[in-house]
Amino acid sequence: MNDSKINKIVLAYSGGLDTSVMLHWLKEQYQCEVVCYCADVGQGAEMDGRDEKAKASGGSKLYIEDLREEFVRDYVWMAVKANALYEGVYLMGTSLARPVIAKRQIEIARQENADAVAHGATGKGNDQVRFELTYYALQPNIKVIAPWREWEFKGRTDLIAYAEAYGIPVSATIDKPYSTDRNLMHVSYEGGILEDPWAEPPENIFQMTVSPENAKAEAEYVVIGFERGEPGSVDGERLDTVALLSKLNELGGEHGIGRVDLVENRFVGMKSRGVYETPGVTILHAAHRALESITLDREVVHLRDSLSVKFAECVYYGFWFAPEFDLMRKMIDEMQKAANGDVRLKLYRGNVIVVGRRSPNSLYDERVATFEADTVYNQRDAEGFIKLNALRLRLRGGQ
Repeated sequence: MNDSKINKIVLAYSGGLDTSVMLHWLKEQYQCEVVCYCADVGQGAEMDGRDEKAKASGGSKLYIEDLREEFVRDYVWMAVKANALYEGVYLMGTSLARPVIAKRQIEIARQENADAVAHGATGKGNDQVRFELTYYALQPNIKVIAPWREWEFKGRTDLIAYAEAYGIPVSATIDKPYSTDRNLMHVSYEGGILEDPWAEPPENIFQMTVSPENAKAEAEYVVIGFERGEPGSVDGERLDTVALLSKLNELGGEHGIGRVDLVENRFVGMKSRGVYETPGVTILHAAHRALESITLDREVVHLRDSLSVKFAECVYYGFWFAPEFDLMRKMIDEMQKAANGDVRLKLYRGNVIVVGRRSPNSLYDERVATFEADTVYNQRDAEGFIKLNALRLRLRGGQ
């Protein structure tokens, strides 16, 4: 287990039970300096007290990096432009945060002349893959340490006992009903009481949204403005990325929008039950698709829909920095050049209802679409169109 070639490790550090034990364990096992790195992607108050915890647990220094703007601008907005949904349901708040976190970790490793990086992902989940694929894509020769795949600990009880034995400051207890991951885009809940796919999630676990039945009794209208497929304003007010997503999270949360409960297929092969809250991006997805409906050509939309599935798989599996993903990003950005305009939505008890859309690049033409008399579309032309498309069907039917 001990590797004398490792001189310095940069640990992705949250300050929770796992990474606090991990910090001490790495120093013991590898007898080297461990630099702690904590990424702020919108965890909020969870960031408090990290510096003191890291030093008390043996870290030589702690980097606290505010990645919120980069996370939303380069990752969340990209997924919105792609209409990315994994298995048709999951908006991938955890998946999207991993590459931005891992990217900065590699940058710090270079800055510190560290020869290894470490993370706290388990050997059964997706996050180990997402972190490590990013590490290797950006720094091919980096050494990667994944303690959950190496150490003797089997679960939280073992970790708590280790922390007590070595005086590591942690606030965890053995009784934990589920696991959560929070960032500016969403909150996820897995494990524990949620492992029974028949059991309804307890109402008290949710942090970002009220239940639809307890949401506001009155509907609320909101107008979202887009430029090249990216949201830029709410009700006519221009907002920066973090403020815009935060505002939509608040609006969506008040109306019980964005809860998802699914059994998903992990990249490592098993099925896993996950419960998610993603209020703001749920609103944005509905708005973005509505805008595309009037600004994108039919065949471009259909091509983009086929790309969206592959795009979502790449995000979920951890291939953000893969060559095929880079190509898809460029294609999607090209498609979004005309996605400019406003979408009006009605928010009501868990529902996002599109009620209006407008764009200077609109392809919708009332003169053509009207059911009233027009001089643009000759309805007699439809007869030949139908007969030509029916030819192969008639030939087959006559056999």
